Amino acid sequence: MPSNPLAMLRLNAVEILRQPGTSREITATLPVEPLEVDDERIAGDVDLALEARSTIDGVVVRGTVRTPWATQCRRCLVDVSGVAESDVDELFQYNLTNDEANQIEGDLIELAPIVREYVLLELPVGPLCRPDCAGICPECGADRNESPCSCDNTVGDLRWAALEGLRLDDQHNDET
Repeated sequence: MPSNPLAMLRLNAVEILRQPGTSREITATLPVEPLEVDDERIAGDVDLALEARSTIDGVVVRGTVRTPWATQCRRCLVDVSGVAESDVDELFQYNLTNDEANQIEGDLIELAPIVREYVLLELPVGPLCRPDCAGICPECGADRNESPCSCDNTVGDLRWAALEGLRLDDQHNDET
């Protein structure tokens, strides 16, 4: 790997924009450290398959960013893992004519910040081990996916909890 693994994520805009239709492929597997992504869910290197293609008014970068992840199920705490895949579709321009376009600074297109953003945005927040995960019983701690427990887990409306012990005069007279 080169001394600067992010060097391949710097594109010479002048060279690409010289003729519309010119393209450059960026295929790589990068460690997350140079991307300055510090997230404990990331479980390996980031795979890039991108193509930068010049158009009449800029450079369009399309492709995928794949990031392996591993964490715990939000309900039962078993280990879960997968691969977050992002579809990249970005436009870079010298003179911004599109509200969603990225500015070309100097003569370079810096893809590292874009890749970092896609990595972070696609990581799962609170994944489940399976869609019907029953979770852990809050009373006894049993994993309800493995076996049901006999705990009473009915959830009352806490807004009315203070009134549970309230006895009205009518009820008091009826009980005597």
